[in-house]
Amino acid sequence: MVAPLPQQTQQDFKERGFSRRQIGRIALVLGAGSVMAGMPWHKSRADTLPVGGIYPPGSILLNGNEFWTGPFPSALPAGQKALLNGNRYLTGQERQALVESAAAYDHISPDLITPWPGSSDPLCRTVISFCSPTQGLVTCDPTYETVWGVAEWLQIPLAKVPLRADNGYKADVRAMLKANPNAGMYYICSPNNPTGTVTPLADIAWLARHIPPNAVLVVDEAYLHFCNAPSAVSLLGSCRNIIVLRTFSKLFGMAGLRLGLSITHPALHEKMMRYDGIYQTTMLSVPAAVIGTDSLKDPAEVAKRRSETRKNRKTMQECLSHYGVRTIPSEANMLMADWRKSPDAITAAFAQNHVIIGRSWSIWPTCSRISVGSTDDVQVFCKAMESVASLL
Repeated sequence: MVAPLPQQTQQDFKERGFSRRQIGRIALVLGAGSVMAGMPWHKSRADTLPVGGIYPPGSILLNGNEFWTGPFPSALPAGQKALLNGNRYLTGQERQALVESAAAYDHISPDLITPWPGSSDPLCRTVISFCSPTQGLVTCDPTYETVWGVAEWLQIPLAKVPLRADNGYKADVRAMLKANPNAGMYYICSPNNPTGTVTPLADIAWLARHIPPNAVLVVDEAYLHFCNAPSAVSLLGSCRNIIVLRTFSKLFGMAGLRLGLSITHPALHEKMMRYDGIYQTTMLSVPAAVIGTDSLKDPAEVAKRRSETRKNRKTMQECLSHYGVRTIPSEANMLMADWRKSPDAITAAFAQNHVIIGRSWSIWPTCSRISVGSTDDVQVFCKAMESVASLL
């Protein structure tokens, strides 16, 4: 059971134009890290799970954009030590160490960083904090759908701007502004999920300069570590309306440990905190915080995993191309493969060969997102393609 929001919080939402029903739904979204899986709009891996929700033993999982191995080896000793102190709550020292490590990684002030138990909570929270029934949300299409679900669940106006081949399948920032010049939030995932394409920093800066004064530009950099593109963090000095989101779930191999960061100016963090944000940011897993802290101190492992991903992605692209399957050039740990037909039978054929591939997006119904796996995973994938090829 979800507790009702405090009267002061409810009044804030009423003044922003939310109805009583919408306010009740907001109560379900806040603290999304704990209730996310129960939401009717939640999509991540649920639509690729087999009946019963259990993968056959030995399955190669290329559907969730997870990294194929666990946390950084250099960070595991500290994490194991933290487990021995699992009888204690977060003392604050672990959280502060994580903040300082993240600040050093990006060469920014610790005042700009807030940690979270995963990245889903701050992502959902930005929609609640900056959008309303009169100030909508603008995104690319296809992109990571969680923000769509929150907007639709709360009946917030939503504009989806298609990615175009003549734009390199990157965010068309001018079309995004035109789609709703009065939105409360503009969302760019870069590298984008599911295409793996990077939106140039100059385009992000242009959009930040042209959106309404009270709007924010949220840049989701969940996959940034897989490429050498510059971070939107570098724009925070000149653009005070940008919120950068990061996660440890991808290259850092911590999807099951739930750890994320938001990076922005304190004034915007204060708006994200005004409901239950303070509670959420202090409810970190101690082992996750400790492992995340030490991972950020190991740039050699970041470079190693980036190089391995690039090599394995190239092998997968060449394999798909050999069978006439087109893919979008990606800079992340995923590929969008166009089968030129419904992928249902193809997905089933891969599963029969113990390879689980990802989902499609409604705007591109003939495409499937496929995560990049280990060298061994890729060999199994390419072998499975021999069987799948007869369906093309």
